Amino acid sequence: MKNILVIFGTRPEAIKMAPLVLKLKENTLLNTKLCVTAQHREMLDQVLHFFKLTADYDLDLMQKNQSLNKLASRILDAVDDVLLDFNPDVVLVHGDTTTSSMAALAAFHRNIKVAHVEAGLRTYNKHAPFPEEINRQLTARLADYHFAPTIGAIENLIKNEGVRSENVYNTGNTVIDALLLGLQNINQQKDQIVKLKKYLVPNKRTILVTGHRRENFGDNFISLCKALNTLANREDVQIVFPVHLNPKIKDIAYDHLKANENIYLSEPLDYEAFIWIMNECHFIITDSGGIQEEAPTLKKPVLVTRDLTERMEAVDLRVVKLTGSAYDSIVKNSVALLENKEFYNQMVSSFNPYGDGKTSEKIINILMKE
Repeated sequence: MKNILVIFGTRPEAIKMAPLVLKLKENTLLNTKLCVTAQHREMLDQVLHFFKLTADYDLDLMQKNQSLNKLASRILDAVDDVLLDFNPDVVLVHGDTTTSSMAALAAFHRNIKVAHVEAGLRTYNKHAPFPEEINRQLTARLADYHFAPTIGAIENLIKNEGVRSENVYNTGNTVIDALLLGLQNINQQKDQIVKLKKYLVPNKRTILVTGHRRENFGDNFISLCKALNTLANREDVQIVFPVHLNPKIKDIAYDHLKANENIYLSEPLDYEAFIWIMNECHFIITDSGGIQEEAPTLKKPVLVTRDLTERMEAVDLRVVKLTGSAYDSIVKNSVALLENKEFYNQMVSSFNPYGDGKTSEKIINILMKE
């Protein structure tokens, strides 16, 4: 029997890996264990609870204001103990976090095979996104199996980086598996959803906003806040903004937006409430990567407050648009989505290039064959 160890540490990783872990644990020919670093703690636990997952190893490494270097060293050390205890044949990591790159490095040091889920995403700018771009590239150098979500990701790995084609697999993205599974299990009486329903006015269109990227700290985020105030002054608009806990986001958001009655600043929403409001909104303004992947399935246009994205497939299909963080660009494109039906319909007319909800099954079939 093959030992499979899945390692993740953040909320986005947990969301995207949850359906894969569930299916792995159903497979009686695989001995699967889950290790969480808790790089995020509270937000991670919400996802585990929603998907009814329990970690076999909980490293609980989150510390307030810890540096990336300190976090990286602690992950490398703690994961090594798990590897020695469980002796896995394959370690599965996801995407672009410090957890994924350090867990992959720890496995490599022990001569354990590494499988990289959501492999091949690139901007080729090491500072955008930071530190995610380098985390991805580092993990790719260490991985034995590359589970790429799109043809573009495959080309990055094979054509640009020389990864052997027999080690790269076109699987789609597990985020769509998670979204479809999550939508089936939403509890409409959940406190956060009840609060959102009380706030929402039926005859207004809802703009959902998120923001958390390090490259948008400071002036870029202030620019977003100014644009949101302008949009919220329209009589036909209401804005829902679940505010990230990072003080560099939270303090500025409340300073600039709390006085506007048409902007609902909420605590961070758990996954269940977030996919509910994402399904209810008119369109989304975000710097998130995962939302760029999820929204096309829900037929929701996305304006991305970044200059670069590693998810160009949706941009090429015109279901996602890069606006950058400039006030004029955010307002102009938002107004177009509110007033120009042709522009709006164009952004909801295509399919989702990131998957069909069967990615987890494809990955498990590959692991079983290997």
